[in-house]
Amino acid sequence: MKTLIVHAHPEPESLNGSLKDLAVTTLEAAGHEVRVSDLYAMNWKAVVDAADYGPSASRPLKVPLDSGRAFEAGTLTPDVLAEQEKLLWADTIVFQFPLWWYSMPAILKGWVDRVFTYRFAYGVGEHSETKYGERFGEGTLAGRRALLSVTVGGPEAHYAERGINGPIDDLLFPIQHGALYYPGIDVLPPFVTYGADRLGEEDYADVAKAWEQRLLTLESTEPIPFRRQNFGDYEIPSLHLKEGLEPAGRSGFALHVRG
Repeated sequence: MKTLIVHAHPEPESLNGSLKDLAVTTLEAAGHEVRVSDLYAMNWKAVVDAADYGPSASRPLKVPLDSGRAFEAGTLTPDVLAEQEKLLWADTIVFQFPLWWYSMPAILKGWVDRVFTYRFAYGVGEHSETKYGERFGEGTLAGRRALLSVTVGGPEAHYAERGINGPIDDLLFPIQHGALYYPGIDVLPPFVTYGADRLGEEDYADVAKAWEQRLLTLESTEPIPFRRQNFGDYEIPSLHLKEGLEPAGRSGFALHVRG
């Protein structure tokens, strides 16, 4: 298995840094190939601008179209091209980051914004009256798996169905379904470390053991069964879930998960 780890925390000796290092040693010891994109160590540029697209940039700037032209012309910046190559190389992508303000750190969002360009991660496939592109289960990155390893400050109860922060699955839905499943990546259930700011040595030992187990079962873990766009569950072109497919008692994001 070939695994890309995308790591987003500014402190190498943080909990996130330790979990990233443990992932590298665990996977390599199991015979897997591992590459790491440590975004802070790379001094990753987090903002999209015209410089990303070189001579393909228009005035005024049109990010989707310009990014697609640059991708097709091979004129994207070297840092973006390198990350796209890593994604095409990988079987599995592990994202290691803290949940900050209910989302990923800005540097990681900037990685998605710049690397997931038009004609690479979206805007691919047939667009017609019967098919709205290859996305949500299809696309350039189909056949790959992703896993979010997320640390959160609060206790697990705060992220439960009735918890004040909202269910963790809902908070992660825009990342798991919107950013990863959209270009075709199958997403595994997340590995969430709660109470990260209060984790003692004994607690960390338990987390590390559980993390090692998740890493060693990446290939056998079933992905979240998100509904595929072009396989009969949605009306075209409205992309509304067809009547009668909603499980009893479900609403919101959960409608888009089968079973």
